[in-house]
Formats: sequence, C-alpha cells, structure tokens
Amino acid sequence: MTTKPQEDPVFRAGLLSNRVAVVTGGGTGIGLGIATCLAKSGADVAIASRKTEHLEAAASALRAHGTRILPVTMNVREPDSVRTAMQRIVGELGRIDVLVNNAAGNFYAPSAELSPNGWRAVVETDLYGTFFCSQAVYPVMVGQGGGRIISISMTLHYRGWPQMAHATAAKAGVDALTKTLALEWARDGITVNAVAPGPVPTHGATQAFAGGDTDTDAIDEEMRRRIPLGRWGTPDDIGNLIVYLASPAGAWITGAIVVVDGGSSLAHT
Repeated sequence: MTTKPQEDPVFRAGLLSNRVAVVTGGGTGIGLGIATCLAKSGADVAIASRKTEHLEAAASALRAHGTRILPVTMNVREPDSVRTAMQRIVGELGRIDVLVNNAAGNFYAPSAELSPNGWRAVVETDLYGTFFCSQAVYPVMVGQGGGRIISISMTLHYRGWPQMAHATAAKAGVDALTKTLALEWARDGITVNAVAPGPVPTHGATQAFAGGDTDTDAIDEEMRRRIPLGRWGTPDDIGNLIVYLASPAGAWITGAIVVVDGGSSLAHT
C-alpha cells in the first residue's frame, strides 16, 4: 500500500528532553508509533498495556532511541489498576508531563446484535479509560504546575458508520470529555486536546475502506479514490502531531479536536 516515507528528523533533537510521557496502548500499532516519535524527540516514555506480551519487545525497540522506557501493565477499564500504574511511573520516572490516551477496543457488529458485553468492552476501554487515566494524572500534573493530555479520537462518528455504534458513541464521548476537561483544568496549567486519525493501515481500516477485500492492489486503489491526499496515513503522521502538541509550540492549544486524515472525512464517496 502507498504510504509516505518519514522525513527524519521532523523536530530538533532533544525537543522533549526531561519530559516524561505515558502512552496507553503503547505496545502496538499507532500507540507504538506515537511512543516512538516521543522517544525520538527526547522524552522518557512509559508504555502501558493490559497485555504484557506486547510490552517487552516494544520497550526494547524504543530504548534504541536513547531515552528511559518503562513498560507498565495497566487495564484502563479499572481505576485501581490505572492509579497503581501511574504511581509506579511517577516513582520510577519522577513525573508525568504528557498523557496520551490511546488504548482502544474495536470490532464490527450489527447494532441489533451487539451484546451488552461487547458494548461495555469498547465504551469502557475508549471512554471510561480516557477519563480514568486523565483523572489519575490530574493531581500529578497539578503538583508539577501543568501538563499535556492528548486523547486519540476518530473521524467515523462525524457522519456515522454502520456496525460501529459502540466505537462511534465512545469516541464522540471522548471529544466531549476533551472539551470539558480543557475548560475545567486550564486554570491548573493543563492543556487537554484530542487527535482524530483517519485510516492508518490496520485490519480495521482495511475493512472500513475496502470492505474487507484481501487484494492489496484493490485496497490501494480504493484508498486512492476515497482519500483526497491519495494515501493511507502512517503512525508517524499521528505521532508527529502528538509531539507538536506536547512541545512548547502547543502551549496555547486546548480543547481542540485535530483531524489528521488526508481529507477523507471531507470527501463524498
């Protein structure tokens, strides 16, 4: 599939030196891409996941960038797990300057057949998890004089997406939560923003944009037709925006939902 090669480096070396970032769901996919961009920019990074098997290999790769990397087991759906993990991060890395709420669950299901457990699993991971993690870092950031919270949203709820009722409802909640926390916590020096990625090559994106077709040439052609900029996104496209919002350049941005999707949410297909 066609993707744009990363032009490296995008940011100056050491831009985020002496900062500590936490990335939930940081062991795989977009989360690992975000963690990589943060580490490349000089941040110490804690990557959190419910599945410990995802963490060690990711941590080993991230350490190649020369910063401290801490793999932490955390279930974002459980407040006690979140609080314990955040306490460990502060204990070992000293502070938390940036929280990236990336952990998410997703699967396709007709709304009429979606089970209560399926609904809860996605809404609790995407929305509850975003709130629990943000709430847990709040006192840490207040004690430091401020911080940056950045949540990963999506674009599918802007126009609706069949068989995604749980995910679209949860991410719409993330957008609303972002704006509310931005207003509440501005006086504490905490900015709260969200990034809404478009299609980055994952199994879910393939299904959404090509109907599950396994013919990569057909998928690539469909992508070119549907995305105005003519390519899939990359984890770096998302991670570089996270770095920007975490850097001094993002100091006066709060309550924003920033769409990064090659124009796909604007296209009529």
